[in-house]
Amino acid sequence: MYKIGLAEDDQKIAKLIKEGLEENGYEVTVFHSGTFALETFIRDQFQLLILDVMIPDVTGIEICKELRKREIYTPLLMLTALGTVDDKVNGLDAGADDYLVKPFHFRELLARIEALLRRQHFGHDVSKPAHALLQFKDLTLNTHSKEVKRAQRSIELTAKEFHLLELFLLNPNRLLSRQYIAEQVWDISFDTGTNVVDVYVNFLRNKIDKGFDSKLIHTKIGMGYILK
Repeated sequence: MYKIGLAEDDQKIAKLIKEGLEENGYEVTVFHSGTFALETFIRDQFQLLILDVMIPDVTGIEICKELRKREIYTPLLMLTALGTVDDKVNGLDAGADDYLVKPFHFRELLARIEALLRRQHFGHDVSKPAHALLQFKDLTLNTHSKEVKRAQRSIELTAKEFHLLELFLLNPNRLLSRQYIAEQVWDISFDTGTNVVDVYVNFLRNKIDKGFDSKLIHTKIGMGYILK
């Protein structure tokens, strides 16, 4: 049975989510305090976390940032009433794996949870990573220590930049479409009509290609991106 931690201050919403998930075979622990949720998420092991962005005392964004800072990479789904592209990017950049806007249908929440749990084998569950060291040319990524280096020069990446680079390193010399990148790094139902994939690829390029003679991430116009 998968153990899910739910941080939601609206008791009615929390009760509905808890009952619905338990009917589908999940074990759910509810927290109405951000501080208590964070302390428990650090101490105890969960297979997935659901955070309301606006939970009192410590926001969902702050909880997410602190967990990722402590190298706790449990799959994390944000719930929020805020639905603009900038809001989504802020949540995802904090380290969230997916973002669901209220109000939502329970079936959609369930589908998002199932998708995140399926993707744990991809390397997002770092307690048992499939690969410790990924390398292409002079670029290396360590899934244990989260260290990224190019030509022995350390490179600092955000959580999403790290997962994006991990995807490229797991698929060298393979053309990756924007849709595929969005499915793997964000979620299959992520709004691919936005330019967030292109924005993050550019962020990553500025960190791993800028200042080096050899460029590794290349654009195939109208098709996607390739590490070669």
